Amino acid sequence: MRIVFIGPPGAGKGTQAVRLAEKLKVLHLSTGELLREACRLQTKIGAQACRTMDAGELVPDDLVHQMVADRIAEKDCQQGYVLDGFPRTVRQAEMFDKLLKTRGTELDVVLKIHVEEPELLKRLAARGRQDDDTAVIKKRLEQYENLTRPLLTYYQDRGKLCTVEGDASPDQVHEEILRAIQDVGG
Repeated sequence: MRIVFIGPPGAGKGTQAVRLAEKLKVLHLSTGELLREACRLQTKIGAQACRTMDAGELVPDDLVHQMVADRIAEKDCQQGYVLDGFPRTVRQAEMFDKLLKTRGTELDVVLKIHVEEPELLKRLAARGRQDDDTAVIKKRLEQYENLTRPLLTYYQDRGKLCTVEGDASPDQVHEEILRAIQDVGG
């Protein structure tokens, strides 16, 4: 299966993506981890991404898309994967859909983990990271909302979006995700 996770910071995407990938016996691909690894290895894409990230800017869609395209072309992704952190914009989603179409595949489902803002603020503040003060958290949530809301509409219009409530325990959220996957024929 080819699955995308979408949700705001603190929703539990990473936790749930790892659990689902293990359950389905496919790879978990975090674009954040892929970018960090590309930077560490100083690949062509990594060097460009590092310069952008060091300047405090978002990595351009084309670079992120190419990095993901290269990674999912590898043999260990042929049985499927769970993407966490990509796509983040409608443009990335359109590019990704075209790529999948050229390979004769498509996404099976896009899972949105929904958590109300007060709970997100509580979770992010509890992490205790220096960059997780209230002002920074609110800015990150606002950026997510601005970039991702159109992406949700994009996938909903294509019949790919499934929303899962993320306010429950991790085990309960995981069970809801498994039910959602089963509903789409997985």
